[in-house]
Amino acid sequence: MKAFNPADFAALIAIDWADRKHDVCELEHHNNKPIFTVIPSKPEAINAWANALKQKYNGQLVAVACELKKGPLIYALSKFKHMVLFTINPSTVAKYRKAFTQSGAKDDPTDAAIQLEILQQHMPKLNVITPDTESIRSLAQLVEYRRKLVQDRVDLTNKITATLKNYYPQVLDWFNEKDSMIFCDFLLRWPSLAQVRRARKQTIIDFFNQHNSRYPAVNEKRLNDIKQAEALTNDDAIIRPNLLLVECLVAQLKPLMLSIERFDHDIKSIYKNHNDRFIFDSLPGAGPQMAPRLLAAMGSNRERYQSSEEVQKYAGIAPVTERSGKKEWIHWRYSCTTFLRQTFVEWAGISVRYSFWARAYYRQQEAKGKPHNTIIRALAFKWIRILFRCWKTKTAYDESTYLEALKRKGSPLLKYAVESKF
Repeated sequence: MKAFNPADFAALIAIDWADRKHDVCELEHHNNKPIFTVIPSKPEAINAWANALKQKYNGQLVAVACELKKGPLIYALSKFKHMVLFTINPSTVAKYRKAFTQSGAKDDPTDAAIQLEILQQHMPKLNVITPDTESIRSLAQLVEYRRKLVQDRVDLTNKITATLKNYYPQVLDWFNEKDSMIFCDFLLRWPSLAQVRRARKQTIIDFFNQHNSRYPAVNEKRLNDIKQAEALTNDDAIIRPNLLLVECLVAQLKPLMLSIERFDHDIKSIYKNHNDRFIFDSLPGAGPQMAPRLLAAMGSNRERYQSSEEVQKYAGIAPVTERSGKKEWIHWRYSCTTFLRQTFVEWAGISVRYSFWARAYYRQQEAKGKPHNTIIRALAFKWIRILFRCWKTKTAYDESTYLEALKRKGSPLLKYAVESKF
């Protein structure tokens, strides 16, 4: 990726964004006095401002710095070819403000000026927002939004479970999956023990058959459990409010599950048509959900990362070591995209079940007394190095090839795996 310098631009601009307006600090080339303006956050105002800049500088490049990596302002500015967008970490601005302003108090025009100074003095070190292909950008948002919906599903399911325990706990034993249509429809049909006890046997059997639950032994056990079930409470003051809450929560859960299916459809459609699909399909444990997430994390632009270390740092996987006096401590990298870090960490955790060397590494570190989270983080660090090489060279991952490489290097990991016979 090209490294820019201030001399490459007709003007340097910094924007302190807000919900209703954006404070702009503009410095023209060969001019030492910045110009402060305010633009409304409406699309029309942003477009008018950007086009005015294009006309003012005759289409020459201008550098624009902001504390955002994505969001409405970035989406609005990304379509203008005469703008190169730089992102500045908000914590950097905060530390700069505290160090170099008298009061240290936050002020929008001051923050814009601070960002301009950082852009002017440290431009080569700042990240440039470089849009990937349309399919990758779409996929990146789809997989992130899907995960948020899945978390909402988990939260709703937990609330339903907790509420049912107050008056109708037996139903939780009748269904293994609580985030399923059959469970939701059963609760909507019979939201209390008294109601399901009044139902005819054949009506219940027909219900299970309609939901493709045609397992005679399972259904017979459910029917016997319903017949033998005893009420936790007969107090209507307890039953009625909890029943109403369950009905409301289930009414939210059903459309949420259907929405997740819609996301799955779009994700699958984009992923199956991508040329790099074979790389991510080859990764141990990267199934239909994780493989698209890993593809979105790496992207299609192979100039985006020059080394695996860049990926590790950007994803927040590379550990940060801090020292003060004789003390030393290691922690997560805070300035990173949380979803990106979650993607690599979750995949590393899954890979233990599917990769021989990953499982061996986990057992080896476990035997040393390392905690689970520390091991998984270290494993993610190793996997990124492997994935980067596969991605950079457009080569599918092959476990046997990697194991041969470890063997040639005389890796103690293989010796441990053989001796431990796990």
